[in-house]
Amino acid sequence: MIGRRAPQPSVPRADADRRLVVLHSLREPDGTTQYADQMVQGAAPDVDVRFFDWQTGLFGRYDVLHVHWPELLIRDSRRPWLRFVKRRLLELLLLRLRVRRIPLVWTAHNLSPHEQGSRSDHRSLDRFYRHVDLVIRLNPASPVTAGRETVTIPHGHYRQPFAQYPQPEAQPGRLLYFGIIRPYKGVDVLIDAFRGIDRADLRLRIVGNPHPGQAELVHERSAGDPRIDTLLRLVSDQELVEEICCSQLVVLPYRGSMHNSGSLFAALSLGRPVLVPESPTNAALSEEVGPGWILQYPGELTPQVLEEAIAATAARRGGEPRLDDRDWERIGLHHRDAYRRARVLSGRG
Repeated sequence: MIGRRAPQPSVPRADADRRLVVLHSLREPDGTTQYADQMVQGAAPDVDVRFFDWQTGLFGRYDVLHVHWPELLIRDSRRPWLRFVKRRLLELLLLRLRVRRIPLVWTAHNLSPHEQGSRSDHRSLDRFYRHVDLVIRLNPASPVTAGRETVTIPHGHYRQPFAQYPQPEAQPGRLLYFGIIRPYKGVDVLIDAFRGIDRADLRLRIVGNPHPGQAELVHERSAGDPRIDTLLRLVSDQELVEEICCSQLVVLPYRGSMHNSGSLFAALSLGRPVLVPESPTNAALSEEVGPGWILQYPGELTPQVLEEAIAATAARRGGEPRLDDRDWERIGLHHRDAYRRARVLSGRG
């Protein structure tokens, strides 16, 4: 792994030699780099990773349940009856955790779910939050953990998995948005701002898998501008690395307060500057990685803001942002320590 090896955290002697089985509410790795891969590859040597399904959650043997996006446990937008069933299953799961004193750990990736659910969904999630033993926040600016025991474990970089692919030089004037295309990502705002710049030497590339209705929106907003190119599907890691490396600037124009973003770390891992909205998280990260890598703007993205960012990054050549503290081996050790702390809090330590 890249980066310095972290000293192993001190833990109670009675728990120090015990292997921990951790059940993650993530899909199994599928050949593309996702957060699940980092949890597996960065796991401490004495932590066994398993992936969630309802049968394992309700009847399997594990020491810790680690939930990442709790709303995904209960939501199924196409089948309302299945949402009802999943809410009941979640109640049974929380009961089992309490009776068996299995600790519940939650990584607070977001301030709140990106898509609004039903009132019943909100009630189920409120019950989930009340049962959490330990919250892992990804940055010290996160406000979601008031009143609960918390540890801070940062999001890791992607340097190692991306290193196996060719990394071409940046093309001047090429801008990139990449990632899942959802309403809160603000891709339509980016297209409008770009179209407000009257320069033939610029290119905008939109890459990512669109949620329902978003492909039509992207096509409608970009119609008639030959400078805008799209690839609206899930891409492989090799394709993603090429797309990022070929860009002069990555733009992530998220609506609302930007809290955490795996896309941001993917861009930084490949040495590309990123334009993002102002937020406490982004300000702290900018200070961590060094000047010139994270450009922030207040309010709405405008043609002027975009053009200023293009000018600011036009002369950048070489160098890397500071990401040593985000090495996954180091992060895995901190996760193991968090699991052991959660076991103490639940009465199992």
